[in-house]
Amino acid sequence: MASHSDTLVVFFGATAGANGGKLGSDEREIILLVWQIVDLHEKKVGKLQRRLVKPDSLELTDQSKEETGLSVDELNKAEPLDKVLQQFQQSVSAELKALGRSSYTLCVDGPLIIRQALHPEASRKNLVLPECFYSFVDVRKEFHKCCPNAGQVQDLTLPYILEYVCIPELPLSEQVMGLKEVRCMVQLCLHILAEPYNHKFSCFEAVKYKLESGACSKTEPMDSETVIRARGLPWQSSDQDIARFFKGSNCSDLSSNLSLCISRGGVALCLNTQGRRNGEALVRFINQEHRDLALERHKHHMGSRYIEVYKATGEEFLKIAGGTSNEVAQFLSKENQVIIRMRGLPFTASPQDVLTFLGADSPATDASDGLLFVKYPDGRPTGDAFVLFSCEEYALNALKKHKQILGKRYIELFRSTAAEVQQVLNRYMSTPLISTLPSSSMVPMPVLATPPYLATGSTRDCVRLRGLPYTAAIEDILEFMGEHTIDIKPHGVHMVLNQQGRPSGDAFIQMRSADRAFMVAQKCHKKMMKDRYVEVFQCSTEEMSFVLMGGTLNRSGLSPPPCKLPCLAPPAYAAFPSPAMLSEAALYQPPLLATPRTPQPPLSPHPTLAYYPPQHHPAQLYMNMNMNYTAYYPSPPVSPSTMSYFASPPGSVALAAQQPHAQGHIASPMMPQHSALVRMQGLPYNAGVKDILSFFQGYQLQPDAVLLLYNFSGQRSGEALITFPSEESARRAVAERANHPLSGLPVRLLVCCD
Repeated sequence: MASHSDTLVVFFGATAGANGGKLGSDEREIILLVWQIVDLHEKKVGKLQRRLVKPDSLELTDQSKEETGLSVDELNKAEPLDKVLQQFQQSVSAELKALGRSSYTLCVDGPLIIRQALHPEASRKNLVLPECFYSFVDVRKEFHKCCPNAGQVQDLTLPYILEYVCIPELPLSEQVMGLKEVRCMVQLCLHILAEPYNHKFSCFEAVKYKLESGACSKTEPMDSETVIRARGLPWQSSDQDIARFFKGSNCSDLSSNLSLCISRGGVALCLNTQGRRNGEALVRFINQEHRDLALERHKHHMGSRYIEVYKATGEEFLKIAGGTSNEVAQFLSKENQVIIRMRGLPFTASPQDVLTFLGADSPATDASDGLLFVKYPDGRPTGDAFVLFSCEEYALNALKKHKQILGKRYIELFRSTAAEVQQVLNRYMSTPLISTLPSSSMVPMPVLATPPYLATGSTRDCVRLRGLPYTAAIEDILEFMGEHTIDIKPHGVHMVLNQQGRPSGDAFIQMRSADRAFMVAQKCHKKMMKDRYVEVFQCSTEEMSFVLMGGTLNRSGLSPPPCKLPCLAPPAYAAFPSPAMLSEAALYQPPLLATPRTPQPPLSPHPTLAYYPPQHHPAQLYMNMNMNYTAYYPSPPVSPSTMSYFASPPGSVALAAQQPHAQGHIASPMMPQHSALVRMQGLPYNAGVKDILSFFQGYQLQPDAVLLLYNFSGQRSGEALITFPSEESARRAVAERANHPLSGLPVRLLVCCD
């Protein structure tokens, strides 16, 4: 329609808040609309029309009152926006009919009134805008085509343009807001239509809100000045909801394919560690101009929630939405498809099972070719799948089957996006959880067999810290662990170093039980250490030992250290005890030790540290390592300064020669009294912390002593861990409260043994 328009409707609006260059940035309602028709063929103008608009909230800022000259009483007598827009259509249609014209296009001074004010307000009020408000021309851009030497488009203002083409200012009597701007734009349009410009209006822009889905490759070039991060989104919001939030920023040149200013597949909903949406999204626009318009939506509302909008980088977008899988690219290559995600599928579910579950009223596109099952790298199913539907009707029919049963499991269905498909696939097909270091050159290094105090086993009584600051010391880790420090096994902190002897940002900690390790992972995950957040994961001693010795741990299981050569058994040599003798010893690799420092006498009854110079003996354990190697050193669960830990001479090995007491046993470090854990089982799924505290009334528990447990789907498991100040009080609570009802259900209580 716009490309064949023979009439312009010069259009202006003002709001109850910010106007001018900040129009629409504060979400204030429109209170004034002014328009006038310009016949492009006859170069005539119609009647100047001015309408006041009654806002829902009759509050004007002082700046708006001063600029518009309007009062609350005047606005209270006006019509609401939907009525004024009807009057606009009727007025323009009548004038067009009188002129014998059939079509028109809006002409505005900058896109803000259309993109940042009218469309967002109509969206908030659920108004259906007339078609004419989805196309417009910008008088600044049209002028710039006539006078390219006048300056950059973004720097042009209407007063400057009028002065540039020598159009005189209006008399003071006509300088009423709205009337003044429209008259000036009309004069400018007539001026560039005449000689010597003979301009033809051709830079038509369109506003659309239907987002095109599509795949994004990790190798795709990405402009960091086109990406924003939206935060605070409702968890159920879809990419189309986000596109509608930004729809005032969506435009295109009508000579092209009418695509959005949000790039194809340019909305990436972010997921948390459980694979659920975390209320954030990365949105990619086609250029910086539209990104800047989107940034003006900071703290605008989506429903009852305000959305924060910040700059982001192309690297962040690719990390979330980019992919390399040909299978995913082929799956997403079908255009105009609605994507639904299915979660909780039985691992034995086949494509035919899924199609049968969906039924005849919601057929997947191309049958089984419209299904994408998410799998681990080894081919095992994850229970997730994505389905393509050719229309909205089929997708809505599928969503009605949310939480219906397939096999013996209920299935969750919800809308998804192309970026979410990539993100979920990237999550399951990603690199190992603990990656190995690049292989080194052939450098002789000592081989440490799995230390005897790292007893291998599948019990998940260890935690891994990832993302530590490189300056972090043992004291920092102990401070980070807080109250959980008392649950660390002696010599249970293992800092992971790289081949250069520098911290790798990883550490392993052995806890006194699997329950305590689980609690640490729950309470300390993503807690801040200095200026970084640290990830905390539960793992087993076996997994820790493999990684410390150069193996890898990933989603497919354990891989032993590559190229591991057998070690030479040391002979009976008095000055160098064999590894079997190093019970609870602190082993240090020679290249990884700190600068020499004279050892000081330790304070009894703590362990005494003796340092032995390196023994240049054929029996010393060396190997040529052209392999990935992860070095480590163990350390005690208390401050090194209180345990008499000192730096050793380079190349030495530190042995803890424990001094016996009179009773003949080893003195343990001074540690606080251990608290005790009680596991509650059979809880109602709606039971909260207050319910549990009421259940244990009289035991003086604090809210932070209760830890509700969740399953992998992010739902409550019906269990909880309760921390009691002592084992005695824990056992008394179990004896007194076991099998007592909570909300009508008997609750089982178990004391968790270390």
